Amino acid sequence: MSAVLTSHAFASDVDGIRFWQDPEKTRIVFDLSDDVKYKIFTLTNPSRLVIDIQQTTLKTDLSKIELPESLVSQIRNSNKSGNLRVVIDLKKSVSTKDFTLKPFQKYGHRLVVDLKPKGSKKKVVKTVENRNKNANRDIVVVIDAGHGGEDPGAPGGEKGVCLAVAKKLARLINKEKGMKAVLTRKADYYVGLVKRTEIARKNKADLFISLHADGFTDKRVRGTSVWVLSPKGANSEMGRWLEQKEKASDLAGGVDISHQDPLVAQVLLDLSMHYSVGESFKAGELVRKQLAGSMSKMHGKDIKKAAFVVLKMPDIPAMLVEMGFISNRAENKQLKSSKHQNKIAKSVLTGVKNYFSANPPDGTNYRAVAKAAAKVKAHKVRSGDTLSQIAQNNGISTSRLRSHNQLKSDRLRIGQVIRIPGV
Repeated sequence: MSAVLTSHAFASDVDGIRFWQDPEKTRIVFDLSDDVKYKIFTLTNPSRLVIDIQQTTLKTDLSKIELPESLVSQIRNSNKSGNLRVVIDLKKSVSTKDFTLKPFQKYGHRLVVDLKPKGSKKKVVKTVENRNKNANRDIVVVIDAGHGGEDPGAPGGEKGVCLAVAKKLARLINKEKGMKAVLTRKADYYVGLVKRTEIARKNKADLFISLHADGFTDKRVRGTSVWVLSPKGANSEMGRWLEQKEKASDLAGGVDISHQDPLVAQVLLDLSMHYSVGESFKAGELVRKQLAGSMSKMHGKDIKKAAFVVLKMPDIPAMLVEMGFISNRAENKQLKSSKHQNKIAKSVLTGVKNYFSANPPDGTNYRAVAKAAAKVKAHKVRSGDTLSQIAQNNGISTSRLRSHNQLKSDRLRIGQVIRIPGV
């Protein structure tokens, strides 16, 4: 049983009740008109969750709420002396965690209850670590769709755009021989920032890409940008890992630093962090160049640096791609276009391929795979294709593609086969 009492006791309304589901839990969100006092407890035989909210009126139709059928069989309510009781009939016993949220963007006051089935067996996930024993393992790229669930991101639909592009990029990566994509979220639910980095580490990622669509008060601001971890952010993160050095042994190339002299441990971890920051910049710059060639506007000429939480991984190169300003009317329309989303995904993919062709991770043979693919790669011209677009999609210049195919002009005909030179 848990209970939380707030400092206010004003009359409030429940304007809506929503359920979110992610791979680990079911979340119930009560949309409130004001702050509330409440208590929560569970009952057994049969399993029920009871939420009592003081001085509150239900203003939503429970029959229209979409319930997660795997866990919830029914939701009902009663009201006595102005106090609301909501009872949720459950199909299995659960443990609960509850908290309130203050108004943010389009959301008002909220009461959040997370449910986790008791005694549920943890799903065994086959990670890349099992495959690393093979000499020719796949390169793993973790794609992080920013925000999700109760975190909408910038007003205008950021979380939806992030997920759409993430899925498109994952599909493209999974089509590449020798590469594999892992998504930090596959649907509209929230994943904590630290959890996102844990997913990358659990899957032994070779690269982490976080996708976002920026928002700004000045709606004229527009453009795409790529961010990597700043040295200042790297130094502060190194300090945090050193404080938890029992958990940080694998970050220093597998060297156990838990019992090392503090200075030695710092040097070992510093080497790992500087490698990560350096490789992040290499990969980020190649992705930025591809985006600069395909996007109508870049926000600044160079790669940008900041101490974003999702970039703070001592052992994994990481970048954050701001795909445009969703607060800008023109870019908002573009970002919600499937054609534009595909353009972003293809540009990022080409940059990633260029990076791994030059910097194949240990245990992979991606450079050989890429060279073999380049020798036989060809493109059959379809309606709407242009020579410049084919060149951009394959990470080469239009002049090189024209020269390689001995073309006197950029004019193409449907059905024509264009040979693609190696990058």
